[in-house]
Amino acid sequence: MTRMGTDPGESAFSLRSYQFELPDSLIAQEPAKNRSDSRCIFATRGESQRDFGTFSEIVDRLQGDELLVYNDTRVIPARIRAQRTTGGKVEIFLLRPHQDGVSWLAWISPSRRIKPGETLKGPDVDIIVHGREGSSWRVEWPAEIPLEKIGEVPLPPYIQREPGKTDLHAADKERYQTVFAKTPGAVAAPTAGLHFDQPILEALAAKGVHRASITLHVGPGTFKPIEAENLTDHRVDPEWYSISPETRTALHEAKNENRPIIAIGTTSMRVLESLPDLTPGDEIIGETDLTILPGYQFRHADGLLTNFHLPGSSLLVLVSCFHGLENTLNLYREAVENQFRFYSYGDCMLITPQRS
Repeated sequence: MTRMGTDPGESAFSLRSYQFELPDSLIAQEPAKNRSDSRCIFATRGESQRDFGTFSEIVDRLQGDELLVYNDTRVIPARIRAQRTTGGKVEIFLLRPHQDGVSWLAWISPSRRIKPGETLKGPDVDIIVHGREGSSWRVEWPAEIPLEKIGEVPLPPYIQREPGKTDLHAADKERYQTVFAKTPGAVAAPTAGLHFDQPILEALAAKGVHRASITLHVGPGTFKPIEAENLTDHRVDPEWYSISPETRTALHEAKNENRPIIAIGTTSMRVLESLPDLTPGDEIIGETDLTILPGYQFRHADGLLTNFHLPGSSLLVLVSCFHGLENTLNLYREAVENQFRFYSYGDCMLITPQRS
């Protein structure tokens, strides 16, 4: 599902417009010492002015009538290191459970010589490769062995970990989950939520800020670069989501009372904008492949908290559609100049709604 509004101009649809120079040194390899210590750029939607600060200032930046919509997905230990009977090492990256309820769809790397029926030796477990399904492999291990025992945190490819860095590996198990993490199923964290901690949540609640949860299981497509030079030729991979009756009611009340709805991350934004309307009702479960392109008219979200994303990514395009291409690229340039930290463990920006 691709949504566009009026044509904003040819250059906005060119992938070249979403490229920027990013030194490797600014790709965050570790989280901030404390979650809310991250740096943050504060901006008003559609305006060029901005302020620099720390994420903890969000309490003062919000007015107290907002509804924050966060993603409560929980990252599963989707990376499994294994070995072939020939001695070659392979990595299994789980994508999602297979419809048979007992096996998983996964990527295997390297997979050139993998054969259906082969057994891979994982950590104290034999993993059977059943065969290919599209670009994936179907794998299975004994049901009595939990994934938590054999899998590792599926850190993004741009975060490097040496095998001996046990302190960082242990920290990742906690810090690559948000404080909201509840529903297992993601293979990547909804990173905007990583900045919240319990004191911040308590301070926001005391100010009157409400919050509501959605679930979107972030898939590997979140790292997928746009390859088409014209953005209209790109599609975002579908991802499973759900929204509860309680959240539907909270959204309906916020909209009726003219209280701003702020998406915590692009995942929450995509769920909000996938909803046909904000009426109360039963739980909604489905998949969204919503691809937001220039000219899109946002219907439900008034504000956005988001990290700094990869050049030429669909996430950067989404933010640019929300805040304006020039405004967004200016913020990114300033983030680079001021040594902000990028990507999953990096810093963030809060785009608040315009107030009359």
